[in-house]
Amino acid sequence: MQLDKRENWMGLEVPSKWNGYTIEALLRDVWQIPKKQLHQIRMDKGVLVNNEQKRWSETLAEGDYLEAQVFIPEESDVVEDEKDVQILFEDDHILVANKPAGMDTHPNEKGQTGTLLNAVTHHCGPHTNVRHIHRLDRDTTGAVLFAKHRIAGSIMDRLLEERKVKRAYLALVHDFVSKKKGTIDQAIGKDRHHATRKRVSPKGQSAVTDYEVHGYLKEKKATLVKLFLKTGRTHQIRVHMSHIGHPLLGDSLYGGKKNAAPRQALHASSLTFPHPFTGETITCEAPFIDESPIFE
Repeated sequence: MQLDKRENWMGLEVPSKWNGYTIEALLRDVWQIPKKQLHQIRMDKGVLVNNEQKRWSETLAEGDYLEAQVFIPEESDVVEDEKDVQILFEDDHILVANKPAGMDTHPNEKGQTGTLLNAVTHHCGPHTNVRHIHRLDRDTTGAVLFAKHRIAGSIMDRLLEERKVKRAYLALVHDFVSKKKGTIDQAIGKDRHHATRKRVSPKGQSAVTDYEVHGYLKEKKATLVKLFLKTGRTHQIRVHMSHIGHPLLGDSLYGGKKNAAPRQALHASSLTFPHPFTGETITCEAPFIDESPIFE
């Protein structure tokens, strides 16, 4: 996929899997562009096939060259921050960055700097209103997915909601987890006794975490666990592992020993998701970037 010579247009060759689709069906049913944005493209005559305007009821054939005006220039209120950021994947529509510890994913108030979104905004340049698709806690490291324009953002938000964005984490937890794999299906809600802490609560939101034991660190009396989120609740892994008696090393908020690690021992190790337009499966692996490695 490439940016077409026309400003703000995307161009790509129609693959065999789209053969026979009408233009409208591709945009509405395959890409599932939201109605408001779809209407705007229609009003702007924002689709060409083989360099010609076509009725949206006409069918596409393999090898046709399809162009669509999906890049809408936007002004962002996020302050650019010239910080080094490790990019794991990038094209014209999406970007995956490897977040270091001690950095927020996004600003919590207007004008805030020092976050991953500030750095990614600087990386992408002006007129690119980058938005995060999910977030990581300040002291959690690893892969974070961003969309580089509004339509890609809408599609990726939907894919996340449909659980088609697969997230895997590595964690070091206290003591030895005896069960080699399992599922923690416990709703999570607010802890009314603490402003920032969450807790397992029957009245909370549904939360499901799968885990697998990947090894034991006898000298630390700890277990290396790989975890897979089926939902995305705030502090989900931290709450769930604490609930089964194995809080994360360094996670004093949920019962972990603070001096066991310089931060909570949690790393978003990989992301797997379909590309918003081609449907191609993209997998990004995030290497550890701590100055003082804690997963050893």
